[in-house]
Amino acid sequence: MIQNSETFEILKSIIENRRTLKPEAMNGKQIPADIFEQLVALADWAPTHGRTEPWRFFVYTGQALINFCRTHADMYKAHSPEETYNPATYDNLLHKGDLASHLVVAVMKRGSNPKIPLIEEIASASASIENVLLGAASFGISAMWNTGGMVHKTPMKEYFNLAEEDHILGFIYFGYTDEPAKEGKRVVSLAEKVSYR
Repeated sequence: MIQNSETFEILKSIIENRRTLKPEAMNGKQIPADIFEQLVALADWAPTHGRTEPWRFFVYTGQALINFCRTHADMYKAHSPEETYNPATYDNLLHKGDLASHLVVAVMKRGSNPKIPLIEEIASASASIENVLLGAASFGISAMWNTGGMVHKTPMKEYFNLAEEDHILGFIYFGYTDEPAKEGKRVVSLAEKVSYR
């Protein structure tokens, strides 16, 4: 493994400059398949207690992405009580992926070892997502990790045939943008979050 200050500075820059970008701000340009395959391969190197490797990615692109957005919107409509159903939400879900190149439905698939706590499986799968997000940033690819709509609802879980302890961690939209990157900010100081003992 190469370990030097130059490598650290490159990694630091990628981490500090990664930004969330709504898929509506993407430009419709497609990510080449070979690049996207390199990105999702990074997920495989997340920490994993007991080598359970609990991450599962369902990848949509092209017409499959458009079709899935329709499925998502229709699912919202079918499972929303009349008094809470919002046509604007339906429309948003229907068109969420119009300008995205790829959509990943990221799932934590619970391993079979009951000694490993569920929270560790969720943490591992979340780390796999971060690996992919950082890889995307290194290629100048924008992304948004989204948990809206039906993401955490039972009908979506059933759609993917997930077991009781499996969880959808989010929908991640990927694409390119013509917009300049926004300046990053944090609202809680590092000193409040890190304590040396």
